[in-house]
Amino acid sequence: MVITILKIYIIFIFVLMLIYAVRHAIFAYHRIYKKQRIYYGSIQDSEMPPVTILIPMYNEEQVLEYVLDSLIDSYYPQELMEIIPINDNSTDKTKELLDEYAEKYSFINPIHRQSDLRGKVAALNDALKVARNEIILVFDADYRPSKELIHQLVAAFKDPEAGAVMGRVIPHNAAKNWLTRLLNLERSGGYQADQQARYNLRTVPQYGGTVGGFRKSLVMAEGGFDTRVLAEDTELTFRLFTKGWKVIYANSAECYEEVPENWNVRARQIRRWSRGHNQVMFKYFFPVMFSKHMNAREKLDGLLLLIIYLVPFLFMLGLIDSIILFFLGEIGILTGWWVILFLGAYNSYGNFAPFYEIATAALIDGIKNDVLLLPLLTFNFYFYLWNITLGFFDAVADSVSGRYVHWAKTERFAKSKRQKETTK
Repeated sequence: MVITILKIYIIFIFVLMLIYAVRHAIFAYHRIYKKQRIYYGSIQDSEMPPVTILIPMYNEEQVLEYVLDSLIDSYYPQELMEIIPINDNSTDKTKELLDEYAEKYSFINPIHRQSDLRGKVAALNDALKVARNEIILVFDADYRPSKELIHQLVAAFKDPEAGAVMGRVIPHNAAKNWLTRLLNLERSGGYQADQQARYNLRTVPQYGGTVGGFRKSLVMAEGGFDTRVLAEDTELTFRLFTKGWKVIYANSAECYEEVPENWNVRARQIRRWSRGHNQVMFKYFFPVMFSKHMNAREKLDGLLLLIIYLVPFLFMLGLIDSIILFFLGEIGILTGWWVILFLGAYNSYGNFAPFYEIATAALIDGIKNDVLLLPLLTFNFYFYLWNITLGFFDAVADSVSGRYVHWAKTERFAKSKRQKETTK
C-alpha cells in the first residue's frame, strides 16, 4: 500500500508539472502570435484625477533621493500629486532627508512612524488613513519611475472595472554580475511574457505591490490591508478578483528597480515572497474556487497562480519519494518508465517551461547576449526549490501560531546621490 501511494504521488507530480509546462507554452504562444490587448496608457485627457503616491521606507537614506527626484520631475501636474513617504521606524538619516524634501515641496508630506506594529503593510494602512485621494499609487523606495509613468498608471482607472493597475519592472543594475543578469531575464519573462499574456487572455494579471495602484475605497472597505499577510499585493489581487474587480496590466508603464546583487540577499527575498504568497494561498484558495464573480478561466489561472509557491515544496517531496522508491528497489537509476516520468517532471517545471516565456521576452526585448545564460536556470531551480520550501514552512508556522510577521526589506546596494558627489 505504501509503495502504491508513493508511485501515485510521482504520477501526480508529473501531471502537475505538465500542467504548468502547458500553461507556460500557451502564454508564450499568445505573447508572440496573438493580438495584444490594448492598454489605456495612450489616452489623452485634460482632466486627469488627483493621485496620492505612497512610498514605504525603512532605513532608505541610500536610495530615497532617486525615487523622490524622479517623481518630482514627472510630467504629471504637481498640483494633482500628493506624495507620502512613510518613514517606518528608521534609525538612519531617512527622517532628516524626508523633512528636507517636505520643506522644499508642499506636495511631499512624510509620515514618521514609531510603532511596535512595523512593516510595509502597517505603514500603508497608516498612510491610507490620511491620504486625500481615491487613486493610490505605490512605489518601493529603491524604484526610479519614468517621467510618463504616473499618467500611464492613472489612465487605467478610466476603466470602471479596474480595481488596481500594475506596471512593468525593469532592473537598472542588470549588468552588475551574473545574478543580476539572470534576474533581468526573469523579470523580462515575468512581465513582458507572463503578465502580458495573462492580460491578453483576460485571466489573472497580478498587482505587484509597487509600480502600481488601486482604488483607496476598495482597500478601506475591509479596514485596510491584512497586517498578518506579508504579500499585501497578492492578497489585494485575489481580494479584487473574488469581488468582481479586475487588475489591469500596463506593459508600457516601465519603472526601474535595483535587484539583489548577491545570492544571500536574493535567498532572503525569495523566502519572504514564498512566505507571503503561501499565506495568501491559505486564505484565498477556496474563495477563488467558489467565487461567483470569477469565470472558469479566471478560476483555473487564479488557482495555478495561488499554488505557484507551493509547487517547489511538492516537488521536493517528489524528490524524496523517488529516493525512497529507489532504495526499496521500485525504481532504477537508468531504466524504467518511472525515471522518464521523473525527468519529464523536472524538465517541465525546473528547466524547459520557464524557457518558453524567458526566451519569448528576450526576443521581444532584444536581450541577445544574456540568452546564453539560460542553461544556468537549471541550477537556479534548485536554489529556488530550497528557499521557496523554507518560505512555505514559515507560512505554515505563521498560520498555526497566529503570530504577527515583521516585514524585512531587501538590502540596498546603490550609492546615494550625495555619496556619488563625494567620490567625484
